[in-house]
Amino acid sequence: MTATVDGAPDTVPALPDSRIPLLSLPGAAGGDLPAGTVRTLLARHGAVLVRGLGLTVPADLAAAARALGVVGVPEREGFTSRGDLGGGVYTSSEWPADEPMCMHHELSYAAEVPGIALFGCLTAPERGGATGVADAEAVLAALPADVVDRFERHGWLLTRTYREVGISWAESFGTDDPRQVEAYCREHAVEHEWLPDGSLRTVQRRAAVTVHPATGRRLWFNQVAFLNQLTLDPTVREYLTDLYGPDSLPFDTRYGDGEPIPAAVIETINAAYTAATLREPWQAGDLLVVDNLRTAHSREAYEGDRRVVTLFGDPVRLTGHLLP
Repeated sequence: MTATVDGAPDTVPALPDSRIPLLSLPGAAGGDLPAGTVRTLLARHGAVLVRGLGLTVPADLAAAARALGVVGVPEREGFTSRGDLGGGVYTSSEWPADEPMCMHHELSYAAEVPGIALFGCLTAPERGGATGVADAEAVLAALPADVVDRFERHGWLLTRTYREVGISWAESFGTDDPRQVEAYCREHAVEHEWLPDGSLRTVQRRAAVTVHPATGRRLWFNQVAFLNQLTLDPTVREYLTDLYGPDSLPFDTRYGDGEPIPAAVIETINAAYTAATLREPWQAGDLLVVDNLRTAHSREAYEGDRRVVTLFGDPVRLTGHLLP
């Protein structure tokens, strides 16, 4: 049974082990969202699902964001294609329906990361498709000390090569002007080089463990597992490696000292995420509010039409996040 809040946030009952905290507001509109209650629950739990708003169009999510005082920011360095719906609202990531999307924090590799993520369900899928969440503090506590220690010492590296597979560099950086891309990379601590065929290769080194600026708690905050080359379909990975070489895959992660991350470590990280995952099946009109620093999110495979729109805001620059 899902935990439900009616009235003051201090009436929240004990939460079930596998469900996201649920705030029930039957008949409310996005603009009527009680910002104080939602923000309090978000600070307490790291994520809250608001049910009863009746979101039906992208503008409803924009109205909910305004009620919360969240201003949407343009996405840069995006990993997948999204449609810009205006008002800071985007479509969800273009990702095959029959493939789950692994746990990640939105843009955890960027110099400035969204502090909050909003997801609005306009159409619920027939089966599956839940947006799961996992507490980054719990994930950190569950990981073996030797795994954490190495990442704390060296951080992690993300390498991206923008070619014909995946999002283009123009779409990712929001411009087709190479000079603007170069300026962005210099300003955001992203190493970059243009390859002879005109494609772009970037490398950035980031901390894998951070401290939440509001709570002071340590968090496992990165996309080490999700953006590792093992996420690629093996056939695609083998083809691209044969064609371009092992250092020119669309994306890959390594330890911050450049050493490869063993498959066993990636599996250990994903197992910790799985153990910490909470989920609640979408209903049309739902709003999911996520503290993007404290809470990772994922997406299940699904069947049927699924339309979930997103808005990311409250950008923050984390102390110690950018590593030389």
